[in-house]
Amino acid sequence: MEHYQTLTRRNTGYVPPAVQHRIRTTHLLVAGCGIGSTFAETAVRLGFEHLTLADGDVVDSHNLNRQAFATADVGRPKVSALADRLRAINPEVKIREVAANLGAANTQELVAAADLVFDTIDFLDLAAIIGLHDTCRSLHKPAITALAVGWGAGCIYFPPDSDWPFRRVFGIADQAAVDDVSYAAAFAPLVQRLADRLDPRVVEVVAQALTVMADGAPCPASQVAPGAAAVGALAATLVVRLLAGEPVTPAPHLLVMDLPTVLAGPGIDLSASPADGRG
Repeated sequence: MEHYQTLTRRNTGYVPPAVQHRIRTTHLLVAGCGIGSTFAETAVRLGFEHLTLADGDVVDSHNLNRQAFATADVGRPKVSALADRLRAINPEVKIREVAANLGAANTQELVAAADLVFDTIDFLDLAAIIGLHDTCRSLHKPAITALAVGWGAGCIYFPPDSDWPFRRVFGIADQAAVDDVSYAAAFAPLVQRLADRLDPRVVEVVAQALTVMADGAPCPASQVAPGAAAVGALAATLVVRLLAGEPVTPAPHLLVMDLPTVLAGPGIDLSASPADGRG
């Protein structure tokens, strides 16, 4: 208890005590522990203590430019390496490690045990993504899909019983089988609809990745550390707002934190500060 109070002491003023209690008792399912690692670490630093980590992949050296792993983790299951990192932050955190990809054998049970689902499953596993969101819908569990968007991040919040479930956002018919549908085919139309609202560099990089993925080949799409970190920041803030009962815009809206747009903007004019007697 003393460790938890010390860990969360600096949340004071931003996280009310009642919300901090909800944070501590909420069970998160992190489906995909690559970019999901940035969310999991941010969540634990905020005070979340109940997590299930699910991912069948191992840490590769090319993950280190943006994910919450170190050189010593290369070759280890992502869930094990991430669990060790999270326990180093808070030894009291309760973590279930599922070193397997989601599928028919485990999705129902894992979603049922969670209060909220965070999804960053790999692009190529469309069947797992659809299965996860179909299960969330059937069990009335809220879900967040997150992705790095160049130097920023995007999240889609799917409330229970949403009029815009994952399938509808991506143009996939209810109950339709997805075994023969590529993520590229499902994702490309969404990117095209967003093209005039995204950084042109993001559109170009994603288009190149989708071209490779159209043949079913793995494609380690380009991603940078600020974008991955932005996923953790945006998604964790979204979750805290939900637990606080504050409004969050749901699907079909994509919530985007675009750092290049912020940096190119006017900012706050400090020359007009009352501190120097002007303004």
